[in-house]
Amino acid sequence: MTDLSVNLNVAALLRNRREHPWPDVVDLARIALAAGAAGVTVHPRPDERHTRPSDVRALRVLLDAEFPDRELNVEGYPDPGLLSLVHEVRADQVTLVPDDPAQATSDHGWDFETQGAMLAGVVAGLKRNGHRVSLFSDPDATHMGHAAQTGSDRVELYTGPFGGAHSDPVAEDRELERLAEAAAAAKGQGLQVNAGHDLTVSGTRKLITRIPSIAEVSIGHALFCDALTFGMAETVRRYLGSCASAEG
Repeated sequence: MTDLSVNLNVAALLRNRREHPWPDVVDLARIALAAGAAGVTVHPRPDERHTRPSDVRALRVLLDAEFPDRELNVEGYPDPGLLSLVHEVRADQVTLVPDDPAQATSDHGWDFETQGAMLAGVVAGLKRNGHRVSLFSDPDATHMGHAAQTGSDRVELYTGPFGGAHSDPVAEDRELERLAEAAAAAKGQGLQVNAGHDLTVSGTRKLITRIPSIAEVSIGHALFCDALTFGMAETVRRYLGSCASAEG
């Protein structure tokens, strides 16, 4: 079954609008994990507009104390601050993204040909410290050989175009095939595959039914939108149903 990691950035973004302690990021993580999520994801940006280093540390405490079998996935651009933080909190997985600090959200993968040497050095350092490493990638099969040369364990395929095609079945099928080709190429290079961005419950089901080898999906925005209607625990259960769809 594909693992579900709940991205908590939306909760922190909402909290930061008023500088109140609610919604409580740790409490929401606890609900998601108790409902069956395999882990939580955070992307602590330098401007601290959503999750902050203090949130990441608090989540590590939660996992150690209550959910020692679950994972903390920390995303971000590999600047010294992020690398220091992931080492401090013993992130189980580090997902490296090529974001400019001003970007609203991750919207493209690494240029492995031009940035591969830099990434290889960062990946090697992270793996020496015991972290599993995933690299954010566009769904392009031709990129996977270069991605593998970095020494990374996984790639996270950017599913934004697939998620954005929800009202256009032809475009959705086209994007799904791009993802499938990229996933097959990654597997051929010895890379495991994660996926994430704009995945709804139905989109997640379609994705995993087509690509059952996906190891993990990281989902935040759409999941929190559903949680406004169904509550966090029930929403996690709905997504877990989609993650198990390939087995049904």
